[in-house]
This record gives sequence, structure tokens and C-alpha cells, in this order.
Amino acid sequence: MIDGGLNSYHLQYLLFGALWTIGLSLIAFVGGGLAGGVIALCRVSPIKAVRWATIAWIQIIQGTPLLVVLFLCYFGLSIAGLELPAIVAASIAMIVYVSAYLGEIWRGCIESVPRTQWEAAECLALSRTQRMRLVVLPQAVRIATPPTVGFMVQIVKNTSLASIVGFIELVRAGQLINNSIFQPFTVYLLIAIVYFAMCYPLSVWSRKLEQRQQFGNTRGAATPSVTTA
Repeated sequence: MIDGGLNSYHLQYLLFGALWTIGLSLIAFVGGGLAGGVIALCRVSPIKAVRWATIAWIQIIQGTPLLVVLFLCYFGLSIAGLELPAIVAASIAMIVYVSAYLGEIWRGCIESVPRTQWEAAECLALSRTQRMRLVVLPQAVRIATPPTVGFMVQIVKNTSLASIVGFIELVRAGQLINNSIFQPFTVYLLIAIVYFAMCYPLSVWSRKLEQRQQFGNTRGAATPSVTTA
């Protein structure tokens, strides 16, 4: 390393930013997952008004760039008199964003459970809640695991937009370092390497889960999940 260039303190600061990237990703996944689960269940609700309300929510969020959602949570709420720290505003925006996408992903997984399973549960005189809890959701969770893990890659990468509101995650940490040493190629190459190190294992895991699921479906295609025995 040369004087005034990249040094161990800069690398430590980048790792600090990477830890905050992971932290914000976990907050977004847990919070968005809880909200997304409710949205998914509302999407398959027998009540038409509930279904249409959740469809409207999903369409609005998916049709709005995440950057705009971040601005609304950080600057918009401050104009309304609610001053939020950058971490809180970024967390709210990410949770809102993730909830819409996971809700739609999980809705598709619930509806992909074969209708014969729903009908078999009805033949057992199970209530709708019991059918969902005992029959449909366990199968939907297995179907939803690969796309959910795959979507986690998008969550990690999209946390980079939180730098816009001043939250110090990986990209923001790199920007601050570059402002002091003026070596953009080296700094952003390191950022890309760190993102790759975080996202590639998730991508591999998602592909393996998908392959395992396809293999399991091939082996167990003739085995019903609900029996009357």
C-alpha cells in the first residue's frame, strides 16, 4: 500500500459497511416476510374486498421504484413532522418493498398446491383455517423455499440504495473511502467482490433447492399428501 492510498483501516470500514448491509437485509427479510405472509393469505382470501385491497397494495409498490419509496420514508415523513434516523427510514422502505414481492411470490406458491389437495382436505371436513394450516401451507412452504432464497439476493443488492438517505452500508462506506483516497476503480472493485461473496452462495443455494425440489416432485408425483386413512 502507498501513503494516502487504500489501507487496512479502509478495508475495516468496508467490512463495517458490509455488516450493516447484512443487518439491513435481515431486517427487510424478517419484517417483509411477516408482512408478505399476511399479504399472501389475503390474496387467497374468500373475501373479495380483501383480495382487491392487497392487489392494489402490490401493484402500487411493485410499480414504484424502491428509490422513490426510500425518499418518501425519509424525506416525506420528515416534511410531515416525523424525523426518522436513516436506519429506520431505510428499514421501513425495505420492509414495504419486500412485503409486496414476497407476498406475490408466496401467493403463487399457495395457489400452485394441486387442487386435489384442497379437495381432499374438504372431504375430511376440515375448516378453511385447518385446511390452510395442515394441508396447503406445509406444501406451499416447500414450493416457496427456492424462489424465496433467490429473492434474498435481490434484497441484499437493493440495500445499496439506502446510501441515498445517508445510511452507511457497503456502497456508502465505499463512497466515503473514495472521497478520501480518490481511487474509484479499486474501491468499487472491492465493493463488487464483497457483494459477490454475499450473493453468490445464496444463488447457489437457491439453485440446489430448486433442483432438489424438482427431483422430489419426480419421485413423489404419485404420492398424495392427504389421505383418508
